[in-house]
Amino acid sequence: MRKVLALTSSSVLLGALLAGCGTNAAQSSNSSTGAGHPIHGGTAVIALTSQQSPNWFFPLRSAVTDTVTNEQVELMMYKPLIAVNGHDQLDYQRSLAQSITWNAAGDVYTIKLNPKWHWSNGTPVSAADVVFSWNVMKAASNASAPWTFWGEGFGGFPSLWQSVTAKGPYTVVVKIAAPRNPAWFVRNGLGQIIPAPASVWDKYPTNMTEELHYIASLANSPLNSAYRVVDGPYKLSAMSPNNFWTFVPNKAYSGHKSWLSKVMYQYESSPSSEFAALKTGAINAGSLPPSLMTSKAQLTSDTEVPEYAIGFNYIVPNQNTAAPNGIGKAFQQLPVRQALQMGIDQKAIIQDFYHGYAVADDTTLAPLPRTPFFNPALAKSPYAFNPAAGKALLEKNGWHEVGGIMTKHGIPLKFTLIYASGSTAGTDLAELLKSDWAQEGISVSLYAEPFDEVVTHGAANASSWAMIDWDQSVGGWTYGTGYPSGGGLFASTGSENMGSYDNQHMNQLIQATYAPGTTAQTLHNLYAYESYAARQLPVLFIPDPAEILVHSKTLHGVSTYFDPAGALFLPNHWWFSATP
Repeated sequence: MRKVLALTSSSVLLGALLAGCGTNAAQSSNSSTGAGHPIHGGTAVIALTSQQSPNWFFPLRSAVTDTVTNEQVELMMYKPLIAVNGHDQLDYQRSLAQSITWNAAGDVYTIKLNPKWHWSNGTPVSAADVVFSWNVMKAASNASAPWTFWGEGFGGFPSLWQSVTAKGPYTVVVKIAAPRNPAWFVRNGLGQIIPAPASVWDKYPTNMTEELHYIASLANSPLNSAYRVVDGPYKLSAMSPNNFWTFVPNKAYSGHKSWLSKVMYQYESSPSSEFAALKTGAINAGSLPPSLMTSKAQLTSDTEVPEYAIGFNYIVPNQNTAAPNGIGKAFQQLPVRQALQMGIDQKAIIQDFYHGYAVADDTTLAPLPRTPFFNPALAKSPYAFNPAAGKALLEKNGWHEVGGIMTKHGIPLKFTLIYASGSTAGTDLAELLKSDWAQEGISVSLYAEPFDEVVTHGAANASSWAMIDWDQSVGGWTYGTGYPSGGGLFASTGSENMGSYDNQHMNQLIQATYAPGTTAQTLHNLYAYESYAARQLPVLFIPDPAEILVHSKTLHGVSTYFDPAGALFLPNHWWFSATP
């Protein structure tokens, strides 16, 4: 059990969370590594998570392409409006914004862009670029849009937002419909904006439907000339689908310029293939699933560092009435979800599959890394592993075994769990769940799919799936710049509410996390939401694994400059040395 950060006044934490920090905790000086002198040049070859490929390069992602892999490659080329550091504070060194202020009511936000930032063609990153990007986001949130922006439901987007206006070349004013908690709105609202250059992309200013079609047509064509104008540290120079993606430094970059001459992201078919490539030196940076850490002694030329991302891990039961064989109606019943949760042996999963490199997780924010947002009252799970109690709970609520399967009103607790292939831990976890749930009279079939297919399951195709599990080599949800409230995830209309969870009290608690107030008041509201989620189970919570960063001993900065907010690498801060 961890302790909540002690506060001397209600304004201390809010000030710290919104502060423009001079340095990132993950951005200390190169000399702190104690390694040899930096060498200009060299190629960092980074292994992508197994069976994952980037497939959307435009900086504003669609809902079905909202993955860490896509965010990683996008941020190689484009700067976010705001970024956060390893302490979950705003980091203006890595942000396009140099300041964000708001009025006393908390419904008008003024963003000052840092004039130092330029596109690679020499033109400044301007307020007009921010407004254009907002227009794309807004248009992609319409029901008839050709693709859906991933952030719908997060940060009050789009219903709360009234206007986004350029006031001169470097000032943007955002007006919202009602006062809101600034820590929430800045992070979850403004934090969604990663501007694209309007001069390049704004092809249909009077027809946003055509504009969205145009963007979609180029979203996975990163060698198109539209991607030559960037404001991030790198440009894409070459690629081979499902093989590699090579980036070279953006020589006009206005921030910390790359020591490296190239950065290559390498596709991996499995964690074992990545391990073999690390062992031979074919790749020199990546992350391994904890299941392979028992063999780390073989990586004699590498360093391994466990890191936790700010987020949580979960399995999605499909509560939509269109789910196969009526299972959605069963999952809508809290006792069924409670029984499923009581059939998850988190202790065994952590010890046997993750070899201790994971933490038990029973709500919408895992306890590591430590942040003031985690409710300490949830250090003890409300649903400890107990299949016998889970079965008894089902029987108490009208379920009875028919042919060994719990059944009620003709609906059997029998379904298929779709899980991401390519991960030993993921397969082992699925097999364990099947076995333990069988003790409760729940019959589960297992079906493995590539990660890129797993993430396409949602409300739009609810009739085709019953339950999904993420890639257990990397965990579940990371919050990025986000304040860990759940509008986009568990509000009835949230864009990432894949399981169609619908609960009006949850909606009210989520809305309360948006309300302005003192730090004590806003934390109270957040803790109430987290506590209700832990007991209400909009999803099934499972252990959150660490990401084991692995890199050559002559490649420096990989873990020092890891971004735990989004589980992202920052290669423009990496460098090689002649000796470890």
